[in-house]
Amino acid sequence: MRKIALFAAAAAVALALAGCSGSSASPTASAVPCTPTAAGANSAAVQVTGALDALPTTTFTAPMTTTATERTVNFVGTGTEVAVGSIATVDFTLYNGTSGAQLFTTTDAEIGAQAVTVDATQFLPGIVKAVSCATVGSRIVAVVPPSDAWGTNGNTTLGVAASDTVVFVIDVKDDQPAPVSTATSSPSATLDPNMPTKATGVDQPAPAGFPTVALAADGTPTVTIPSTPQPTALQIGLLKKGDGKTVADGDSVTVQYQGVIWSTGKVFDESWGKSPATFGTGQVIKGFSAALVGSTVGSQVIVVIPPDQGYGSAGNSSAGISGTDDLVFVVDILATAAS
Repeated sequence: MRKIALFAAAAAVALALAGCSGSSASPTASAVPCTPTAAGANSAAVQVTGALDALPTTTFTAPMTTTATERTVNFVGTGTEVAVGSIATVDFTLYNGTSGAQLFTTTDAEIGAQAVTVDATQFLPGIVKAVSCATVGSRIVAVVPPSDAWGTNGNTTLGVAASDTVVFVIDVKDDQPAPVSTATSSPSATLDPNMPTKATGVDQPAPAGFPTVALAADGTPTVTIPSTPQPTALQIGLLKKGDGKTVADGDSVTVQYQGVIWSTGKVFDESWGKSPATFGTGQVIKGFSAALVGSTVGSQVIVVIPPDQGYGSAGNSSAGISGTDDLVFVVDILATAAS
């Protein structure tokens, strides 16, 4: 599992929403026919009111259980149809079907709409089944069993037990074709063979007070955390300055990265030893996105991310991240392209 693929949601839910990535790029719209997931008695019983793109008022009788994802269109939009393999932008609210409790919503101003690759090898199958074939402007109700959600592990960060059915209310805001290389775990052969594998920019003076970074010959970083208290605000430093294209908000970016927990110095995720990762700037936690946008290809940046720009007070237990942990990322920016 590539954790960077799981930064698709911009806050605490990020690691929770995406599934294990497959070994090949996302299918194109023409490769897989679009067949809507069927409605069921459970999804039809969920009552939803309220304006689109805002926190919905949702009622259903708990406990709710199902063995297959059910999908009911609450409101039909007039936009384009969401194709398999595309990038759908959605707002969603998640509920525990057993207790009826609301667990998470992207309608919070600190989180916002999320980009979802419509590919069940990259995101929860239940989410993909819900948005596939929907039209932009639609509101979808999906009742999702554990097998199409977080499986036998559940999700302790979100409050989902292994046996819990979950309910999603999803507003489909946009849909765009996927960039050529959207699958973050695609084999390196899908990447430009002429693309450098590490930052090639000019060395810059190390920022005072930041963790120190030593680089192996292949570019792999070793981060040493200082003995000073962790910062309380986002900090971004430039270690190498590249002369390539500037990353714009919304671009698809290919990077090498390493993530370290400030409090322990432990590496919790990295692309080194695997292959570079590709994702949209809107598919990562807020602090990581801030480090990318405005940087140039060939650069190496270091960013210290406090909880409010990362996984919030919930942290992420599966990655060993507590709700008070600062995160340190060293990121080599290898390529960028408009999505």
